[in-house]
Amino acid sequence: MNNTDRSLALTMKDAAKLVGVDYRTIKLGIESGTIPTVQLGPRRMIPRVPLLRAFGVDVR
Repeated sequence: MNNTDRSLALTMKDAAKLVGVDYRTIKLGIESGTIPTVQLGPRRMIPRVPLLRAFGVDVR
């Protein structure tokens, strides 16, 4: 298990890997507003739970 497995916020690259899609799919989801992001310092990150919900993963 690495830090990505527990992180509450992910980079676009890590988010793509987590849900098994191409990086460009994540980018398009962000641009369309389907995938929310948060600004953490200089980086724009993707919260894990909303990302998984956007891809239909049941998160309890």
